[in-house]
Amino acid sequence: MSLRRFAFNNVIRNWRIYAGYFLSSAFSVMVFFVYSMFAFHPGLADGKIHANVSVAMHFAESVIYVFSFFFVLYSMGSFLKTRKKEFGILIMHGMTSMQLRRLVFMENIVIGFGATVAGIVVGFGFAQIILMSAKKLLSLDEALPFYFPAKAILLTGAAFMALFLLISLFTVTVLRNNSLIDLLKGSNKPKPEPKASALLSWFALLLIVGGYTVSLLAKGMIVFYAMVPVTIVVIIGTYFLFTQLSVYAVHKGRKSRSIFWRKTNIILFSDLAYRMKDNARTFFMVAILSTVAFSAIGSLFGFKSMYTDVIRNDNPFAMKYTSYDKPSEQDALTIEQTLQGSGLSYHPYQLTIKNVETKDGKQISVVAESAFNALVSAAKGNKADVEGDEAAIVHYTSTMMGAGQPELTPLTLKESALTLKPVQTIDTPAIQAGPNYYVVTDERFDQMKETKSVIYQYAFDVSGSHAALKKLGEEIDGKLGYSDNGSSDNWFMGVDYELYKQDQFFGVILFVGFFIGIVFFVGAGSFLYFRLYTDLGEDKRKFQAIHKIGLTDRELSSILSKQLMILFFAPIVVAVIHGAIALIAMQNMFEYNMMKPSLTVLGSFVIIQLVYFLFIRTKYISNVKSAWGLHLT
Repeated sequence: MSLRRFAFNNVIRNWRIYAGYFLSSAFSVMVFFVYSMFAFHPGLADGKIHANVSVAMHFAESVIYVFSFFFVLYSMGSFLKTRKKEFGILIMHGMTSMQLRRLVFMENIVIGFGATVAGIVVGFGFAQIILMSAKKLLSLDEALPFYFPAKAILLTGAAFMALFLLISLFTVTVLRNNSLIDLLKGSNKPKPEPKASALLSWFALLLIVGGYTVSLLAKGMIVFYAMVPVTIVVIIGTYFLFTQLSVYAVHKGRKSRSIFWRKTNIILFSDLAYRMKDNARTFFMVAILSTVAFSAIGSLFGFKSMYTDVIRNDNPFAMKYTSYDKPSEQDALTIEQTLQGSGLSYHPYQLTIKNVETKDGKQISVVAESAFNALVSAAKGNKADVEGDEAAIVHYTSTMMGAGQPELTPLTLKESALTLKPVQTIDTPAIQAGPNYYVVTDERFDQMKETKSVIYQYAFDVSGSHAALKKLGEEIDGKLGYSDNGSSDNWFMGVDYELYKQDQFFGVILFVGFFIGIVFFVGAGSFLYFRLYTDLGEDKRKFQAIHKIGLTDRELSSILSKQLMILFFAPIVVAVIHGAIALIAMQNMFEYNMMKPSLTVLGSFVIIQLVYFLFIRTKYISNVKSAWGLHLT
């Protein structure tokens, strides 16, 4: 039998070990292929969605590719450790070191080729479903048509075969420094007692608690400036949490007779310190990856929810047009003519805002009572009621800005010593003319001749469906051309059309972030899966020996379930707490409640990991129990 045939048979016969590695690698290939299909889709080049989509897709491909490199490298390292004894036996039977390295190289190539082909085939099979889903996710008017992705196939195949080739060349070097006795002993070599530093354990706790405290107490832009140092501090604290504090906590638990001697806890805790120490780096990677995925997806959902609420709640009128320093009657006429041609019922409102200067050099905005009351009446707000020199102070409120408490302090204008006496405060999102502005009588407003600047606002209360208003807003925006003319100070906004554009923008980001997050989720779970199966042989021998002295089937399941739960959920719980603190910090920075989208992402994340855990637990316990059947027959 040739060495190539031998390598192929090894992969087939060890399919249980390689299944997780193969499926995870194939999933990474599939996601990369999906992004390639979108990046090269002709519909993107035709301008059906904005030009940054293709760049975003290629960026996502780069992230997935870099992650896949380290993921495959770690996976192969884990598999090589589990097969050390097998390699030792092969060398004893005459296989040379060069032949062994060639064997491992060919096995990796076989698995890599199979994963690449499987990922492309599965991705191609789901292509139509994925392209149709893009219509909803990217807010397209029509689904992207199916096409044969020749470029995507070539790029994916070349990229991942190069990756597996590089990994194969790299992993064979792991075997160079292993002696025959080391290979034969494999994982049976006695391990030194795991030790933990009390100082580093408390230092880890101090770093994490300190980072959390700063994150929770920081407000506004302070969160932005504190983000990088807090992230570094928490990452360092997380590393020491798993390498030092976890082992330290297990040692403390073993010293407690009420815990250690309770039922089967003596077996559970007997080697838990070893397992925590051995898996510390894996737990660290899983915690950080999961935190990044959870925080990124949670933030994206939060930002989309925030922006939608801001646009919808802070604009009571369907359309708004603003002109600076000179009235643009032609633009206002264009809007009205388009509205008339649409057949929709509407009502126009006009408001002139004068910016005047006080004697102490302060600049304030002033509006006329009649025009203001007409607008706020349509928006179902409170009207101003002033006479003579009286004025009403209006505080502009928004979804991200609460109502303030402006002081009712008299103001003397620089022009002709006209005095304004504030007697009323009003909170409204209907008109934005600065955080605080003043409503005066029409007579006093007309008397203000010397102005620093004048703003003309037009609001249109239009009745119609979201689809009709979106189409109408797009038509008016195209006629005015302000979106394409960045030099103009004037601007127009149709609320439904603006939401449509933002849905496209956030849809692309969410589409990219969602799949990258899924890859990170699968990668994090796979890291734990591979690490647990590295210790499968040792667990089989250990529990087979304990079975001889009376361990029941139910007790075995209980011990393994508790142990797997600790090992699986320790990094997950840390990631959830990290992610929750990060999202609270984001909430503090934008002063917007992101609780609902955050809980949605968190709940989905926990459910996915719980299903993954139940699957791994069932298979792992079944594999351990199989050793009992072999022993008893």
